[in-house]
Amino acid sequence: MASGIKLTSKEMRYIALFESITGAAVKDCILDDDTNRAIFIVKEGDIGMAIGKGGKNIHLLERMTSKKHEIIEFSDKPAQFIKNALKPAHVREIRITEKPDGKSIAVVAVDPRDKGVAIGRNGRNADRIRFLAKRYFQIQSVSIT
Repeated sequence: MASGIKLTSKEMRYIALFESITGAAVKDCILDDDTNRAIFIVKEGDIGMAIGKGGKNIHLLERMTSKKHEIIEFSDKPAQFIKNALKPAHVREIRITEKPDGKSIAVVAVDPRDKGVAIGRNGRNADRIRFLAKRYFQIQSVSIT
């Protein structure tokens, strides 16, 4: 887990439930009460195990918790992590640059047909990407083009 990330007892309970049902290793859990969703960051390679055949694990967890569940596969490479977090949108290119003031920014080019999927309803997917990029890689800004 990234250093400096603190989990609440509620998030720890969600992680324990998720891991016991799926068998996948969870690196992080973010509970978003505003949108009634739980976002799980799973270890690289565990995404299939986490989802389960035909999505059965996700459906079971959603019924048990009454929350929408989102799963993102972790990567220690910022560009790959952003690409994983934007699935199912087709990402054409990700450029991460460091500005003279030391802050990093990411510009993500997605297929024009997938721009709506990448941004999400009311920009919630874009907000999620910005939050996660800052949480794990100290990327201050993410623009989706």
